[in-house]
Amino acid sequence: MAAERLRDLSKPMDVALLDSTVDVFYATGSKEERAAADNILRDLKANPDTWLQVTHILQNTRSTHTKYFALQVLEGVIKYRWKALPVVQRDGMKIYISDVIVELSKNEASFRSERLYINKLNLILVQILKHEWPANWRSFIPDLVNAAKTSESICENSMAILKLLSEEIFNFSRGEMIQRKINDLKDEFKLIHELCLYVLSASKRPALIRATLSALHAYLSWIPLSYIFQSPLMENLLKFFPVPAYRDLTLQCLSKVAALKYEEHYRNQVVQMYMIFMKHLEGMLPFNINIPEAYSAGSTEEQASLLRANILYFTLHINILETTSETIPFLLAGLEYLIKISYVDDTEVFKVCCDYWHLLVSELFTSGQRMVFHPPTVGSIEPEITTPKILYSDQLSKLRGLMITRMAKPEEVLIVEDENGNIVRETMKDSDVLLQYKIMRETLIFLTHFDHDDTERQMLSKLSKQINKEEWTWNNLNTLCWAIGSISGSMDVANEDRFLVKVIRALLSFSGIMKGNDNKDVIASNIMYVFGQYPRFLKGNWQYMMVIVKKLFDFMHSTQPGVKDMACDTFLKIAQQCKHIFLVVQVGKQEPFVSELLESLTTTIRHLEPHQIQTFYESVACIIQAESNPQKIGEYIERLMALPNQRWAEIIVEARQNVDSLIDPDVIHDVLTILQTNTRVSASVGKYFLSQISLIFLNTLNIYKMYSELVSSSIGDSGPCASRISVIKLLRSVKREILNLIKTFLDKNEKNPYIGKHFVPPIMNIILADYARNVPDARESEVLSLFETIINQYKFAMQDDVPRIFESVFHCTLEMITKNFEDYPEHRLKFFLLLRAIATSCFRALLQLSSEQLKLVMDSVIWAFRHTERNIAETGLKLLLVLLKKFQKSAFSNQFYRTYFMQIEQEIIAVLTDTFHKPEFYWHVFVLQRLFQLVESGALTEPLWDASTVPQQYPNNAAFVCAHTTNLLSSSFPNISVPEVTEFVKGLYELRDHPVPFKNNVRDFLIRSKEFSAQDNKDLYAGPIASDENPDEMSDS
Repeated sequence: MAAERLRDLSKPMDVALLDSTVDVFYATGSKEERAAADNILRDLKANPDTWLQVTHILQNTRSTHTKYFALQVLEGVIKYRWKALPVVQRDGMKIYISDVIVELSKNEASFRSERLYINKLNLILVQILKHEWPANWRSFIPDLVNAAKTSESICENSMAILKLLSEEIFNFSRGEMIQRKINDLKDEFKLIHELCLYVLSASKRPALIRATLSALHAYLSWIPLSYIFQSPLMENLLKFFPVPAYRDLTLQCLSKVAALKYEEHYRNQVVQMYMIFMKHLEGMLPFNINIPEAYSAGSTEEQASLLRANILYFTLHINILETTSETIPFLLAGLEYLIKISYVDDTEVFKVCCDYWHLLVSELFTSGQRMVFHPPTVGSIEPEITTPKILYSDQLSKLRGLMITRMAKPEEVLIVEDENGNIVRETMKDSDVLLQYKIMRETLIFLTHFDHDDTERQMLSKLSKQINKEEWTWNNLNTLCWAIGSISGSMDVANEDRFLVKVIRALLSFSGIMKGNDNKDVIASNIMYVFGQYPRFLKGNWQYMMVIVKKLFDFMHSTQPGVKDMACDTFLKIAQQCKHIFLVVQVGKQEPFVSELLESLTTTIRHLEPHQIQTFYESVACIIQAESNPQKIGEYIERLMALPNQRWAEIIVEARQNVDSLIDPDVIHDVLTILQTNTRVSASVGKYFLSQISLIFLNTLNIYKMYSELVSSSIGDSGPCASRISVIKLLRSVKREILNLIKTFLDKNEKNPYIGKHFVPPIMNIILADYARNVPDARESEVLSLFETIINQYKFAMQDDVPRIFESVFHCTLEMITKNFEDYPEHRLKFFLLLRAIATSCFRALLQLSSEQLKLVMDSVIWAFRHTERNIAETGLKLLLVLLKKFQKSAFSNQFYRTYFMQIEQEIIAVLTDTFHKPEFYWHVFVLQRLFQLVESGALTEPLWDASTVPQQYPNNAAFVCAHTTNLLSSSFPNISVPEVTEFVKGLYELRDHPVPFKNNVRDFLIRSKEFSAQDNKDLYAGPIASDENPDEMSDS
């Protein structure tokens, strides 16, 4: 094949042959020809000498594809090998790329025809700049500015380069540019600023003006404020705002300016900017226009401009505009515009509006009684001083109407309208809608605090229009009821009671007169949602609570699954918040309502599905748990569990007569449902569940053993595919639920010696032994979680059982999870959580392990933090920190660290520098810091090195660790000089007690390394970790 000649780079490349090879790959070749061409092109890219041919290729090719291929080769060299190139070659490439860009840009025809090629060259140039500027190319920006003044087309391209430069440094390359380069660019901005002003004031070329505005937008967020407010820049920007061709870009720039934090002496300029902007806006969008209709009818560009205008106002600090009476009319007009814009039928526009309204009302609420100017009233000359709530009263009233009309759907509502207009159960939550509801709910609560009478008046008025069907639609009723439910707690008790009595009467009456199942379902969902939100009202109004609860029981017999789901969920919510009321004997009653509830249990749940029954049982159990008399609790639990216990007894009796009855699918379903019900009740009643679980515990373990043997034998005979058989899946579900039930019960019974004595041994005998016997695919990861719970609960009391747990769990699980990084993902995480529990609570047991067993533990920890799955890697690092701290305080400190210190450091540096583990950067740094602190802590009284294998003797462990780390890094990063590595390691040692400088030192070293030079390095800048994951607290546990 002729193209094979391209591999010979000892002479100038045959560019025509390269063109034809590239053309075969992209367009003309057959499948086989394309594969051959692909291999050649890949080999050329991989060859470190190909880049030397780039200039020759670009000068002689006529193929666009070949040009891009050559630039890809060059881009790889710039990213990964630029610093290793001789200075002469680097300078030559800088000059060549610059000359090509200028040559193509100075001619209008070539500038337009080769625009994509020029854009790629611009990107290459900026990549070079990131390495060379300012140290080796200080004159770049002055040269660029001077070239821009020679030709409008060169000037337009220069603006594109300047925009890329700003974006690369401030937006996209935070992990690649050190602070010094950022400061240098700020110093050079004077020249850029002068060029932008010159273009905006003198040019008539639309494309150049747009390019300048776009470049300016990239710089406005970080340049000194004096360049904005002490120059004609704002005047020029406002001049372009009325011009449709520049409006969107101008608004982007003005929005950036408005979002800046101003110094006090710039406030007047900001106010003037806003007033001029509003005058222009009124000319563009007359105040009396119907904005939602105009938006719908407008072009995409006009819609974008309207949104930009919206955002500009949002970014302004409203208190700046309250300072003078002249600005108040403009401020109020702006709010009116925003309210109209908020009605635009566009989800994104509405989200932005909601964010602003939330910001505004929360600021008004928290600012207290600050005073502002009010425009002169009729008959008055001077403006009045008033509060923001009075000043904005009209706008806030309209805002209440907006929030009520467009309230988002809350999480508790489980029925929706499908695309066919039918009411159905919701199958998937929309997280965006839930977040929107949270924002709108908080906004409406603030608004209700300002004026609850206006909120109540608007809501009752809209409710009246629903009932008399003036505005009746499903959506209108839904948004109204969601709004009513959202303001729970924002009124005082008396006003809330009066308001809710009117609402409950209206909704119940409406439910009775409305025809059609779908209509009734919509009304039912709204009744349930509203009163699930008002526990305070229900606690103080027993009769109304009984009406609502009995209505919920009626809804549990609905034919609509979503209504039944919601009825059960709402009853659970009421039971959790009002549980004590159900235990009180009310006036005219002989017994508390909970007794009546248990009496009618069979009737209430007869139409519910299993998962709904479990929710109902959890609700009743939650009420029972609030009873103060332990004897009554026991009686209530016995009555509550009578039905499932009766069915359980039937199953056990039948199994004793014929054990095969337990593998009947219907029986397995019943067993699973009974276990799930027990789990939900156990989670609610806590320690009082002991009497109930004692009835079923041993039989439960026997069923576990039987089902586990069936699963293991099926998988052993048929392979992993047996897990997909429906009966096997059912059996495994029962196994997991048994483990879940026991874990839940133990979680709720902390350090109960009776449980530890009577329940833990059978668990060890049956479940632990079964785990070890099972084939890998039949082992349940929940076993690991169960024993983690047991160890966390009984801590030191489990010391003597740890060897047995190791014997049954450790080796067999490790064999499963260390074959690759993909199989058994649940076992992986839970295994290391169990190991962490042992290290934290039963550390003495680890000291009793043999050296081979301890090595296996340490190898597993290292394997964990080398894992590419973030949660597993973080768990491994947290476990490592626990072990480091525990061994540091033990009598085996010297022995342990002499064996593992250097291995741990080497492995931590490996994952720290491999680019696959950047999300764990904080933990890597913390472990490394701990290692350097350790050598000076006094815990190590013996040398870390072996004198027989290390010829050089060191004065102390610190010197040895520094020398070893320097050698390790120097061999791993040949592109970084030895003095730089030495300086870095010196910083590690000297900054070991200063976390932030230590972290910055590590980050800067990684950025200088070739591995991180072209990566997204935002994880290296991650802020402090959550307080519940503090490494110091964790390792001291």
